[in-house]
Amino acid sequence: MLDFIYYPVSWILWVWHKVFAAIPFLGPDSGVTWALSVVFLVFTLRAILYKPFVKQVRTTRQMQELQPQIKALQKKYSNDRQRQALEMQKLQKEHGFNPLMGCLPVLLQVPVFIGLFHVLRSFNRTGTGMGQLGLDPVTNAQIGNYAFSPEDVQSFLSARLFGAPISAWITQPMASLEAFAPFGGIPTRWEIAAVAIPLMVIAGIATHFNSRASVARQSEQAAANPQAAIMNKLALYVFPLGVLVGGPFLPIAILIYWVSNNIWTYGQQHLVFRKIDQEEAEKKAAVVARRNENAPKPGARPDRTKKKGAAPATPDDSATPGSSATPDSASDEKEVSLEKPPASDEPAKPSGGSGSTTPKNQGGSKNSKRKRR
Repeated sequence: MLDFIYYPVSWILWVWHKVFAAIPFLGPDSGVTWALSVVFLVFTLRAILYKPFVKQVRTTRQMQELQPQIKALQKKYSNDRQRQALEMQKLQKEHGFNPLMGCLPVLLQVPVFIGLFHVLRSFNRTGTGMGQLGLDPVTNAQIGNYAFSPEDVQSFLSARLFGAPISAWITQPMASLEAFAPFGGIPTRWEIAAVAIPLMVIAGIATHFNSRASVARQSEQAAANPQAAIMNKLALYVFPLGVLVGGPFLPIAILIYWVSNNIWTYGQQHLVFRKIDQEEAEKKAAVVARRNENAPKPGARPDRTKKKGAAPATPDDSATPGSSATPDSASDEKEVSLEKPPASDEPAKPSGGSGSTTPKNQGGSKNSKRKRR
């Protein structure tokens, strides 16, 4: 039913097994070869999920930045759930926020974990229960396992990691352990526990430290949220404890998967967060630089000419087209017009009209005055 998950997982594991089997001092039947194949299967899948992980981190930070606005909407529309949901969707659309991206990498890792668990258990199908066929050891060794041939199945059953098969678990039934008899003998539970218990402890500690690193990067407002506080306690204490409790029921290869997955997560978190912090610091520095460029220098007067617009018109601009008058010639004309015209000895010529007097009439008036005297 889930072959679309089982086959890709088995093919990636098969490729890495062939790569490490080609190393002379390891070989195809070495437990280290199979353990490294599981580790690099995890690294391959996590590398594929790198971009979704970065989007998850950005979404988480964006959600923390929007917490004040989200709380304001929840308070404003506390009595209207439908309107509250509409306003929340509007806020998320305005900021390009997608809540699904916050949990996408985790959701994608779940089928990978299920697929790897099933493929590893399918190397030994002698047990009973879900996913088991109840085969005898000889028949089981003659049937392939998805991408693996019967020879690869026999190689996997022969592989030992410090004396324990990597597909074995502490609580494995004895009937299932008998499948290892033709391939190196039946391992004891103490041999399995000697490898599984340290891996369980390392996996629990790695889970705790990864959770602590995530919680430390949360904002104060996000950490103060009651739901977030509950999830933080679950991630810090319950999940690591769950690894210790569930470890005896998990194959050694799954515990190797858990440890390597946490190691990758720890390193990837620091790398991604450092990159995002550097980008945000560069953006803030660019904003400050633009603000300093636009601000006036200390002691300099602000330039107001840009605000006032064009300068007032000059005397040249008011002159008519084609006129060659200059300010100097205009002032000279004013000075000449203000001077008193010089006196003339010649009598003024008559200009014509009824109100004008002639020189003859003026002379007659003078003679009449002399006679009277």
